[in-house]
Amino acid sequence: MTVVLLRHGLSTSNTAGTLAGRLPGVELEDRGREQARNLVSRLSDVPIEEIVHSPLVRCEQTIEPLARARRLAPVVEQRLAEVDYGEWTGRELKGLLEESLWKVVQQHASAAVFPGGEGLAQVQARAVAAVREHDARLAELHGRDVVWVACSHGDVIKSILVDALGAHLDGLQRIVAEPASISVIRYTSTRPYVLKMNDTGADLAGVNTSPTSGGAEVSGSVPGGEVRL
Repeated sequence: MTVVLLRHGLSTSNTAGTLAGRLPGVELEDRGREQARNLVSRLSDVPIEEIVHSPLVRCEQTIEPLARARRLAPVVEQRLAEVDYGEWTGRELKGLLEESLWKVVQQHASAAVFPGGEGLAQVQARAVAAVREHDARLAELHGRDVVWVACSHGDVIKSILVDALGAHLDGLQRIVAEPASISVIRYTSTRPYVLKMNDTGADLAGVNTSPTSGGAEVSGSVPGGEVRL
């Protein structure tokens, strides 16, 4: 099966420079709503059998135009929810730079556990399990390769990509997943193939190519030099 990993559109927390986490009331801002509407045309040539999303409202808002256009009833998946950042939730990112844990998050993600929250290793375990279970269910249901969408959050998506690449979780922050970006993984009986990463453009032809011809372009830098969660 082929999963399109979609990060939610630009949110009010993204523009405010805060760590939203699971804070209630964080919605898409105007640009994010535009990005959500643009998904309909960006994915117009991609056959989509199912849309699964994080329970948080910014993900629900992101997939709503696409789900309506495809006449699909979205499936809520709790395991695709944002990281529980615990005591860091709602704080300004620039203030977190002074925390000793910040360097651990950036360099040794596998050892990072947020105070009063969860660890990034836990996040990866639940997110990868969710994707693989949905993938297996769709394979059994359809008996052929189908494409489905999973809308989630930056760190969650990056943890799934790290697993698909066969890399260590400590490489998490080498991957960028911008708002409204699309990454594509094709799961097969032998291994996953990463077809796209952090795609924010309109060309998604690679979703329909064979695993041997699919390529992934990885951006190792963060726009503006900022480190973002």
